[in-house]
Amino acid sequence: MKLTLSRVDPFSVMKISFLLSVAFGIALIIVVAALWLMLNSMGVFSTVNDSLASLQQASNSENRFSVIEFLSFGRVLSLSVVLGVVDVILITAMATVTAYIYNMCAALVGGAQVTLTDD
Repeated sequence: MKLTLSRVDPFSVMKISFLLSVAFGIALIIVVAALWLMLNSMGVFSTVNDSLASLQQASNSENRFSVIEFLSFGRVLSLSVVLGVVDVILITAMATVTAYIYNMCAALVGGAQVTLTDD
C-alpha cells in the first residue's frame, strides 16, 4: 500500500517541535550542571586557576584573572538557561518554516510517497 504525504500541518509541527525543543533545553541545562559539578569535584577549575596564577606572578595582584570567579556555577547555569531558551525559539521556528517549505515543494511535485505494509 503506497500512501502520499502531500501536506504537513505547520501548526502541528510547531507544537511538536516546541515540546521536543523544551525537553532538549531542559536536558541541556541538566547536563551542563552535572558536567560543571563533576569538573568542580575533580578540581579542574582550581588546577587551571593555580596554573594561571603561576603564569601571572609578574602582573599586578588586583588585575589577576580568576577562572573560579569567571566560571562560577551560577554564571554557567544562567548561560545554559539563556542558550536553552534561544534553542527552543530557533528549533521551533526552523521546524515550522521547514513544514511550510515542504508544503510548497509537495504542491509542486506531489509529495513524498511512503510504502506501508501489514506484517
